[in-house]
Amino acid sequence: MTSAEKTKELYNQLRRLSCEELWEDEVQRFNAATERERADRVALVRAVGVVFSEQGSDAQKELVRPWLRALLNDPCEKIRRYAMAALPKIGAADGDEGELLALLQKETTGDREKKFLGESLEKIGGAATLREVSGLFARTEQKVKAAIARSEQPSTIRLDRELAQVSQLRIHLRGRAGLEFTVRAEVDEAILRRGKFRVISTRSGLVVLAPTAPFSLGDLFALRCFGTIGFVLGSGADVAEIITSPSSLRLFETFTEGSIRYRIEYIGKGHQRAAVRDVALRAFALCPKILNDSQQAPWMVEVRGDSVELRPRITPDPRFAYRQHDVPAASHPPLAACMARLAGPMEGEIVWDPFCGSGVELVERAMLGGVAELHGTDLSEEALGFAQANLTDAGLANIPAKFECCDFRAYSALRANSATLVISNPPMGRRVPIPNIRGLYQDLLEHSARVLKPGGRLIFPNPLKLDRIPKSLRLISSQLVDLGGFDCRLELYRKNSA
Repeated sequence: MTSAEKTKELYNQLRRLSCEELWEDEVQRFNAATERERADRVALVRAVGVVFSEQGSDAQKELVRPWLRALLNDPCEKIRRYAMAALPKIGAADGDEGELLALLQKETTGDREKKFLGESLEKIGGAATLREVSGLFARTEQKVKAAIARSEQPSTIRLDRELAQVSQLRIHLRGRAGLEFTVRAEVDEAILRRGKFRVISTRSGLVVLAPTAPFSLGDLFALRCFGTIGFVLGSGADVAEIITSPSSLRLFETFTEGSIRYRIEYIGKGHQRAAVRDVALRAFALCPKILNDSQQAPWMVEVRGDSVELRPRITPDPRFAYRQHDVPAASHPPLAACMARLAGPMEGEIVWDPFCGSGVELVERAMLGGVAELHGTDLSEEALGFAQANLTDAGLANIPAKFECCDFRAYSALRANSATLVISNPPMGRRVPIPNIRGLYQDLLEHSARVLKPGGRLIFPNPLKLDRIPKSLRLISSQLVDLGGFDCRLELYRKNSA
């Protein structure tokens, strides 16, 4: 077994101990050991940093801090490096930054140690670090600047500011594959009302727009059916040059209030740490005012093949701010918005969601207007409480709504031929096993056929091929939709006229 393998094995053993066991037994044993034994047990330093950061109380962290600080000056270089990495894990305290900077300034500190010092200062450094590393350690300088900006100049995305120069700009509205024409229909309707954009193309999961006039992000977030927005910055191998170009900077500066910070993601390629680091360093050299930041960055730079897109990261999504309360496996709001739009409006609508959950489908349908009554059933009392709260937060509390905790088959508040729309995203048995999922979906069809008025509609994602369709229901449309790793048919039925 190599020295590195032994160190890793020892770390995994020590990692399972408590703070008390580490401090009272292992640290004391380490302190009493010879220099050679201490070097062999250097994994303890890493274990202390990790375990105390995860489990230690504030008092325990303050107890171990002087020990870690003392190790920064240990005769063994390896122990010093491990202490440099462990100290920031328990959180910065007064004096920690100074201790690290003092080491950085020592003539005897080698290049490898300086690299580790820079990585530690990235996590806890402040203004003093910037003064020392400016022009010397670009990565440390950028990360510390980002941390300071994050605390002193919190960033927000501005929805109200207009981008004046729109020539050649392309906007990608991405969503679930199979729903692109629903997104396109909503866009076309918005263009008829307000203009400002034209559609370039529609492809699987993507609608491409070009602005025709100055626009704001608010103009785009008035649309509800897309998943994410991406501004196409350009294409080519030099990502850093693309994201620091004049047109990219105009987007950043127009739509950002506060510091300009971004993350980078290589879509479909997993973690690309080396590529991200290289792009971030080069971009910082080209334009020091935009900062790569892995924490709370308001922008995501997405590299898709040779294309580079800029995506705003707004939490919560302003379109679905009503969604303050949620349940596991709840519907994706843009999917619910697409379902409501596909079902089409009807004045005096009486809507039922048999599997209500947190009420997203009901809210999205009510947002389109013309709803007279809302009904929701679910087996979870908590979920129904969330649905009522979300309806209120969406400003729809004036619409009469009835929620009942029951099996949808036992719901009696809707008489036969009384509802105009049944809209739902039923459980599919992928997260929670359903004993007879085929029977569940068959009953959904049967009960919907009973409660719907002639001309009423039923819309739901159907993962099954059902054999028995009630004669009173006619399939209007069926489209294959990606529901996050598996395809499902989104089906729309209409009840035949009597």
